[in-house]
Amino acid sequence: MNGEREMPGRRKQKLKWSKLYTFSCLRASADDSAPADKLLGQPGFSRVVHCNEPQLHRSKPYKYSDNYVSTTKYNVVTFLPIALFEQFRRVANLYFLLAAILSLTPLAAFNRVSVVAPLVFVIGISMIKEAVEDWHRFLQDRKVNSRKVMVHVGDGLFVRKSWANLVVGDVVKVSKNEYFPSDLLLLCSSYEDGLCYVETMNLDGETNLKAKRSLEATLSLDEETAFCRFKATLRCEDPNPSLYTFVGNLDYNQESYPLSPEQILLRDSKLRNTEYAYGTVIFSGADTKAVRNSTRSPSKRSRVERKMDHVIYLLFGMMLFISLVTAFCSAIFTNDADVKRWYLQLHASDDSLFDPNNPTLSGFLQFVKALMLYGYLIPISLYVSIEVVKVLQAMMINNDLAMYDEVTGKAVEARTSNLNEELGQVEMILSDKTGTLTCNQMEFRKCSIEGISFGGEVTEVDLAASRRMNIDVERHRFSLDGSDSTARSIEMFDLSTADGSTEKEGLGLNEGGKGRNSRISISDKERRIKGFNFRDGRLMDKMWIYRSNVGEMVMFFRVMALCHTGIPVDDKTAYEAESPEEVAFLIAAREFGFKFCQRTQSTMVVQELDPMSGMEVMREYKLLNLLEFNSSRKRMSVIVSNEDGEIFLFCKGADEVIFDRLSEGGRTYQQATVMHLSNYAEDGLRTMVFAYRKVSVSEYERWSSVFAKAKATVCPERDELLENACEMIEKDLILLGAVAVEDKLQKGVPECIDKLAQAGLKIWLLTGDKKETAVNVGFACSLLRHDMEQLHLSTSNELRMKDVTEEIMSQLQSFNHVISEEERRDAPFALVVDGKALEHIFRNNHLCQHFLSVAMNCDVVICCRVSPKQKALITRRVKEHSGKTILAIGDGANDVGMIQEADIGVGISGMEGMQAVMASDFSLPEFRFLERLLIIHGHWCYRRISKMIVYFVYKNVAFGLTLFYYNMLSGVSGQELYDDWYMVMFNVLLTSLPVIALGVLEQDVSSDVCLQFPALYKQGQQNTCFSWKRIIGWICNAVLASLIVFTLTVSILSPSALDGRGNPADIEHIGTITYTCLIWTVNCQIALIISHFTWISHFLIWGSILCWYVFLYLYGALSPARSGNVYHISSEQIGPAPAYWATTLLVVVASLMPFFLHMAVQRSFFPLDDHIIQEMKHSKTDVTDSPMWLREQEKSKQLTQVGYSARVDAKIRHFKDQLHRKRKSFYLSVTNSRH
Repeated sequence: MNGEREMPGRRKQKLKWSKLYTFSCLRASADDSAPADKLLGQPGFSRVVHCNEPQLHRSKPYKYSDNYVSTTKYNVVTFLPIALFEQFRRVANLYFLLAAILSLTPLAAFNRVSVVAPLVFVIGISMIKEAVEDWHRFLQDRKVNSRKVMVHVGDGLFVRKSWANLVVGDVVKVSKNEYFPSDLLLLCSSYEDGLCYVETMNLDGETNLKAKRSLEATLSLDEETAFCRFKATLRCEDPNPSLYTFVGNLDYNQESYPLSPEQILLRDSKLRNTEYAYGTVIFSGADTKAVRNSTRSPSKRSRVERKMDHVIYLLFGMMLFISLVTAFCSAIFTNDADVKRWYLQLHASDDSLFDPNNPTLSGFLQFVKALMLYGYLIPISLYVSIEVVKVLQAMMINNDLAMYDEVTGKAVEARTSNLNEELGQVEMILSDKTGTLTCNQMEFRKCSIEGISFGGEVTEVDLAASRRMNIDVERHRFSLDGSDSTARSIEMFDLSTADGSTEKEGLGLNEGGKGRNSRISISDKERRIKGFNFRDGRLMDKMWIYRSNVGEMVMFFRVMALCHTGIPVDDKTAYEAESPEEVAFLIAAREFGFKFCQRTQSTMVVQELDPMSGMEVMREYKLLNLLEFNSSRKRMSVIVSNEDGEIFLFCKGADEVIFDRLSEGGRTYQQATVMHLSNYAEDGLRTMVFAYRKVSVSEYERWSSVFAKAKATVCPERDELLENACEMIEKDLILLGAVAVEDKLQKGVPECIDKLAQAGLKIWLLTGDKKETAVNVGFACSLLRHDMEQLHLSTSNELRMKDVTEEIMSQLQSFNHVISEEERRDAPFALVVDGKALEHIFRNNHLCQHFLSVAMNCDVVICCRVSPKQKALITRRVKEHSGKTILAIGDGANDVGMIQEADIGVGISGMEGMQAVMASDFSLPEFRFLERLLIIHGHWCYRRISKMIVYFVYKNVAFGLTLFYYNMLSGVSGQELYDDWYMVMFNVLLTSLPVIALGVLEQDVSSDVCLQFPALYKQGQQNTCFSWKRIIGWICNAVLASLIVFTLTVSILSPSALDGRGNPADIEHIGTITYTCLIWTVNCQIALIISHFTWISHFLIWGSILCWYVFLYLYGALSPARSGNVYHISSEQIGPAPAYWATTLLVVVASLMPFFLHMAVQRSFFPLDDHIIQEMKHSKTDVTDSPMWLREQEKSKQLTQVGYSARVDAKIRHFKDQLHRKRKSFYLSVTNSRH
């Protein structure tokens, strides 16, 4: 075992975080042991773990699963049976297996090699492709399983081991920013009191860090040498998928200690803000909660491929029908052959196919032989051709430079090629939030202080609306809300004015200023600071010290610098805190002149900008209490005293919570702040309100005694007592203002969602984060807009199960009534539902159906606080209920179930591990590439595969029916029209390569046009190119073409001589000439359906025809023993005959004429969208008549309520309405003043 030893005895950090906290998040309640004692040893609670004694878990009865995790479909043992099963799920392969078996009997119509070889080739290629794709999954699994972690091997020695080599009972040491390799029991950490911070975003999508704390009994394991003597036994629950529960006891030093989820570190979560943590493995590999929340990689087939099976059934039905016709006619013919066909001497024949004494048997045998003879109706090469094409399509997707992310160096990867065409039929997208839409990077953007908004950077939506209205939207906004006295009124200017110069002049948009506003002016020194994206010259560069009432601003910045859980790191230039919002606040405070420098157990040091002197001074505050933030309180407070002994309570929290606790004199700026909060929320920013109060010493002392008493209480009511104590001090607050931070979206997310919405896709947001955060991100990425009515579905915790069900049903019925109201039929709706409500909904099928019917009628659905299992369940239920093609996209282990349940799973290869990628069908570096993957590659692949299949049906039906016609013409003799090698070459060489070019290179429109006209994507959703109407049409075209080819060829050659010497055409001549006409017809037909020609297309189409002549010449040049009846047929028989060439030309033109006429009529009178765009591009309308081209673009956009464009349109309507009301008010005031 190779390993590197780490130096023991690292010094522990002295800060005891537990003393800063109030509530019981850091300790087990007194009655925790009661349920554990009752449950342990019962079914479901039987696991025993010998800590630091992994050797006991290498044999029964304590042998558990290893830590190796696999996402592959196959292994060495299962590959052959499962892969063969997958191949013979295809009905065509089953048929050809039967044909291969029959080819070994005397009834064989063709050489057995020519029947068996194609089947083996097709199945072999498909299985090799499956093996290669699964091998890539195995390599990614190995990459994860090969991660290293420090493991105790005895005598206090820790060495690096692979994750896969861990076993239950191992003690591991995880360092800062490393993932936990399995589910661990936390023993101790770098903090004295065993506290550590864990990021669970990869499991539940939540961005806030979770505080975990070890038992006090294991705090003594503060050095690596201490593990020499450590032995303990853990009895706990059996493996289960619940992320938020844990029941167990730890027996250590002859004492039993109850365990709770606060001591459990889950696999795929990350250690943050903690130098290191020690833990012992409880659950490993498949037993871990993260893996239990995932499912095995399913075998997915696209809708086109499943429908292709039904097409094969149809062709098989055709084959059965003409085989029955053949058998019936054969029986009739044989029955009277001895009378009417005396020269055939049937009685002297031993051929059971022609036994006049038993015509029924002869007919049955002819039926069996016909099944093999007409087997070319079933395109065996279709499957292998599609496999080859899909692999090439996947390679083109992987090598698309437009989907390469230069920042991360990653590109799009098609991890399976089975679903390429499914990308073109997606109707709904279920998306994760954190790490998928957002970067999990908070940026300070705006703030409101004393009722004045700062940070005037206008959103892209407002800018787009202002450009279309020719107004300065920032001045417009502030002139309407009345908060900026310097903004000039714009109500005198009509928006309908054709010339925008008047408006611009009235708004001060002169040429020199170019509309520059002092709100968004910044210093000449452009600074780009991570976490700080604030631009306002009124506050930056110490300018705020010159404003009036500077005292309130100082208090605002102090709240920002002191009310948090952060600590300075990296020489005090960066910060770490429980949530990324707090880090953004600390960075902002530093930029405004209030730099948080140091934190000890009882003090906080801030370097403040003194507004009186303009100098920076160091001030130390005594930290008296920290009342932390949680989901029920929705606020956080710190109580500090300054150097003068004055006591202040600084509070930050949700607006409704803070407003309820304001004093009567502290509401001065509430109205203006509420308006700013509304604007910030509409811009998709997370908001928080700041307030403070000064506390007298006597009041604090009285409160402190009550608080200390509540904190010392050990009973189930402890949290309630603490909450009541907090209510006593968190009152009579003075409002300072609000802040707005942006959960930074990934690049291009709003634009991507806009295109997807225009393409007709519905988008649902599934996140483990809280409702407010999800709604803010919904606004930021333009899923939501200000005029969209939000329907909030939630439950009350106090209600019983029956009452909860009734409450949810009542809400759903009211939602349904609102949505179905006639006057609101076109209004946009968004449904917001939390995880608790979903838990009840999915327990009741009737409730679930009602919920899904309401959700499907909403434009946007946002599901908050959902677990990984709920994500997968939502995906499954939506797929079953709607019947739509579902795409799920996520980046973490908590998204694996959803990704695997969806028709198409997409993983983001971002910063949060590779679990989602390994379970996905496609991986993307960023969400924005989904636009190109679907609207361009999905659209192309769907059309390519659809055209491929219908063309394959066409050419095989046309070819197979000529065999049927000749069999009927020859007295149902079972005679083949073509040579055996002609039959083999038809699908292998002479018609297969052009169709591969079609499947790989065909484009109805270019990539740029696909993005300009996203509505073209609707063709895939409506299955336009692979509808039964289209399929039947191509079958009819094939029937017509085969009739024309066979009838004209026989009619021309039968009554006349083939050459100048008077030689008639025999069966070989007619067969070869008919075959030549078919080769020309099917290859010219594919030329007619190709929209995008390349030199490869031309080379393969005309090269295939040339190959036929080369093959015919070389085959005929072989010895008669090998070439048989076609010896020198090309060079000496049909080649010199003018009738051969004339017949070929006439027959090919006649057989293609029906399709050509159909195409001309359709494009002239019933054109499709792509036909119109192709004509416009061909006539260069996009260049010569740009307005017309843009007008067609606008017409082509789908009517949608979601996306950037829809939000801009709504914003324009909002601006116009406000301007109309403002103008009306102005005219009324002028009129009244005259009177």
